Amino acid sequence: MQLGIIGLPQSGKTTVYKALTGAEIAAEMSTGQMEVHTSVVDVPDPRVDKLCQIYKPKKIVRAKVTYADIAGLDGSAGRAGLPGVMINQLAQMDGFLHVVRQFENASVPHLSGDVDPVRDIQTMDTEFILNDLVMVERRMEKLREEHRRGVSRPRDVIQAEIDLFEKLEALLNTEKPLRHFNFSAEEDKIVASFGFLSRKPQIIVFNQSEDQESIAYTSPHPHTTVVSFPAKLEADIMALEPDDAAMFMEEFGVTELGMSRLIKISYDLLNVHSFFTAGEKEVHAWTLRKGSNAREAAGTIHSDMEKGFIRAEVISFADLLTYGSTAEARNKGRLRVEGKNYIIEDGDIIEIRFNI
Repeated sequence: MQLGIIGLPQSGKTTVYKALTGAEIAAEMSTGQMEVHTSVVDVPDPRVDKLCQIYKPKKIVRAKVTYADIAGLDGSAGRAGLPGVMINQLAQMDGFLHVVRQFENASVPHLSGDVDPVRDIQTMDTEFILNDLVMVERRMEKLREEHRRGVSRPRDVIQAEIDLFEKLEALLNTEKPLRHFNFSAEEDKIVASFGFLSRKPQIIVFNQSEDQESIAYTSPHPHTTVVSFPAKLEADIMALEPDDAAMFMEEFGVTELGMSRLIKISYDLLNVHSFFTAGEKEVHAWTLRKGSNAREAAGTIHSDMEKGFIRAEVISFADLLTYGSTAEARNKGRLRVEGKNYIIEDGDIIEIRFNI
């Protein structure tokens, strides 16, 4: 999973990145040049800690999220579209953290002269909508020419693709991102390679001062989550030793860092959850798209397990906590044997039986 941190210059993207990852890089990247920093972050999950208490493993592997701090967006591309290198970088992301400036600071002037979070959200939305519209229009030109010639593919197949892109064009012309479009499985295959930016899910992060109240804002677009936290304060806390950080949080009345909440929301945003493999050798949290089956989970662990899948032995996390061990859960009949089509539930602890 990879999420891109985006936002206008002086919005505090890099401060949010530092608060999330603890990375030591320059406070801001506002040169207007394309620049990317990436870090991999553990997903906080107390279930991993509980499993470690039970199994006392030699190795612990937590689920991961990769964050990429992407500089170079300033809302000025318009109909000209974004540079190709920028599009390629953004298209690789599974979703975005859109950092929006709420804090006031006279020594750090806003690009537009004043702080207006809702305007800034609309600026970035428009940037992505226009970029996708250019891509759609170019694709339609090629499809119509292909349809006219009719030598490479059947005309009805080409026409179906034209019909889809006409729908996308109509939606984008209403200034709505492609997150509003419900793609069928077949349509998803057609557009998957295009990496449309306005289709990607996003979290809007209002970057506040520590004394500011959260903005009462609800996004008009689907697949969008809104959070608020003081990135500068949390980045400072991240830089402290654990004991000092605890004292600092107590002083400011902080019970949970916004960055921990944001990492969890990032995980949920992409429609994924965790299952576990657990034993004395290793406790491992695996990331799996919701709705995936046991054979697909086996493939997440190792391709050989998917090829040679026989069955999965499954215990729910709740049952393991209740009975305290795999053996006792088995004695109580709570260890289930499931086939390849079993849909993995969040928190399932599984052992794959396979033969190759």
